[in-house]
Amino acid sequence: MTERTIVTGSLRRRLVLQLLIVAAVLSVLLYFTVRGIADRTAETVQDNVLGAATIAIAEQLRADGSGISVEIPYAAFSMLGSFGQDRVFYRITQGADTITGYPDLALPEAGANRVEPVFYTTPFRDYSVRVAAVERRVFLNGVSMAVQVLVAQTRLGQQAIAERAANTAAALGIGFFVLALMLSLIASQSALRPLAVLAEAMGRRGPDDLRPLRHPAPQELAPLVGAFNGLMARLQGALSRTETFIAEAAHHVRTPLATVRAQAEIALRRAETEESRKTLRAVIRAVEESSRSAGQLLDHATVTYRSDQLAAEDLDVTAILGRVVQALSPTADLKDLAIVQDLADGPLMVRGDGVLIESALRNLVDNAIKYSPADSDIHIGAHADGGQIAITIRDAGRGLNGVRPDRLTRRFQRGTNVGDVVGSGLGLTIVEQVARAHGGRFELSQNESGGTCALLLLPQL
Repeated sequence: MTERTIVTGSLRRRLVLQLLIVAAVLSVLLYFTVRGIADRTAETVQDNVLGAATIAIAEQLRADGSGISVEIPYAAFSMLGSFGQDRVFYRITQGADTITGYPDLALPEAGANRVEPVFYTTPFRDYSVRVAAVERRVFLNGVSMAVQVLVAQTRLGQQAIAERAANTAAALGIGFFVLALMLSLIASQSALRPLAVLAEAMGRRGPDDLRPLRHPAPQELAPLVGAFNGLMARLQGALSRTETFIAEAAHHVRTPLATVRAQAEIALRRAETEESRKTLRAVIRAVEESSRSAGQLLDHATVTYRSDQLAAEDLDVTAILGRVVQALSPTADLKDLAIVQDLADGPLMVRGDGVLIESALRNLVDNAIKYSPADSDIHIGAHADGGQIAITIRDAGRGLNGVRPDRLTRRFQRGTNVGDVVGSGLGLTIVEQVARAHGGRFELSQNESGGTCALLLLPQL
């Protein structure tokens, strides 16, 4: 049963959201920054024009016998006309008296300056006006008098300029946010790509592949890769200890079992009663099953361990088949079985682990011998087929009896019609593991005329 993965959300979505929040904050800051700069710039421009106009008027102050007079220069108001439809007001005072202009225009609270104009904003006749005030000294009848010149202008033009700048800033902010959205998607995909590559590299591994991960990784993923490799090392160590234990246990069990079988066979020949002989035959069968299971466990442990670290070399399949058939021929002769070989002319080369391939072929031939009836034929073939070496072993035995082939390749699984034959249920499992470790395939099928056909496919060198 596969453990369910706990999903807490999308890392990419979280990264994009955080980047968008940053982009939104920056867009808002951009808007207010541009708006503030536009306000200050428009106000500075207006102040400069107001100041120049105020000084120009102040320069025209005159004193004669009848009092203080001033001639308003046209250039002063023409400068102020650059702000469009804004209205202009002025006031010239001497002390508390208004010489000319609008008497209700507010004076500066701290008084005017003699050198540079003083600027301030004040409400005037339902408007917000910007005022420039400057003071000049005028001699009248030998007396120095302080005269203040005030020039005011509405702020409609300034506000219009600031509004246009604000709209531009808003458009820039929206454009910046949209651009940030697209760049965030691209950046998040690029930033998380190494993680996806690592996940893909780990996902391509088979269930028995415990090698360390050697894929290049960014510095931030180095702890994850290190933890994964540490886990693989611990699993490899645990598996190695388990396989070693099984191998040693099988080895130490087989030797005393062989002794017990030899003693039981001697006792069987000396038994005088049928009941004793029946009991001894049951003992010999049990010992044979135990010995075979121990041997199969040893083979399975060897295959499992070596599948992760193949001792790859160039191998001739026909030569390996020859050794296997020669080793098992005495067992076949006891049942009067004929092993018919149909091998290709010349070597059939594969790249793989000789110990594992020989173990797989030995199990296939041994199964054919075990389950074949006496005085029958076993056909063994090996040929090149489309870039693969096809090894077929056909027997005239009991067949699959309706059992699915994939079930028979599971550990300790046997057919429903072989209960009287000694077996451990590991032989086909070993063959399946060897085929998978070498990038090949194992298939099991029922012959039309009865019996079983085993097909082992290995990549041709």
